[in-house]
Amino acid sequence: MSQPLNIIVGSKNPVKISAAKQVFTQYFPEYTIDCQGVDAPSNVPDQPIGEQQTRLGAQNRVAYCKQHYQAHYYVAMEGGAEQFSYGPATFAYVVIDNANNQAIGRSSNLPLPQVLYNALVNGAELGDVMDNAFNTTNIKQRGGAIGLLTNDHATRQSTYTQALTLAMAPFLHPDLYQQTN
Repeated sequence: MSQPLNIIVGSKNPVKISAAKQVFTQYFPEYTIDCQGVDAPSNVPDQPIGEQQTRLGAQNRVAYCKQHYQAHYYVAMEGGAEQFSYGPATFAYVVIDNANNQAIGRSSNLPLPQVLYNALVNGAELGDVMDNAFNTTNIKQRGGAIGLLTNDHATRQSTYTQALTLAMAPFLHPDLYQQTN
């Protein structure tokens, strides 16, 4: 019987929990991964606008988890949107933390139609905007905007998985990441 590795995810969204479990299972095949989602406040608007607000939301979720739960690792993902010079896009920030280290990563951008981004700026959440545009229900707990806009060639989970996979690098090579010279 393998030893358990406890992961707390700062969300009860099954897409986020599944992405975290997939990444930790790949990196730690010798462990039994116990990945639990919990309600953790982001302390940012439900639809973060801008990179800073989005990153802060993920960091706040991890900080809450560390304060209230015992685990080997704490993970949070926060989706946001921004109007860049080249057009609007959605993306996510991920934070992974343990007793010794914290890593912050970011997903790639998904270009958004201007009309959908405008709805976000006016206070709507991306999941609701996508549900209205594509006549779906609760898409944020499935493929998300990414799945809808890429015809399922990518999904919300695949994007989180990639960002989390990359954010694990400092945990795999801590000595190298702590060097300054």
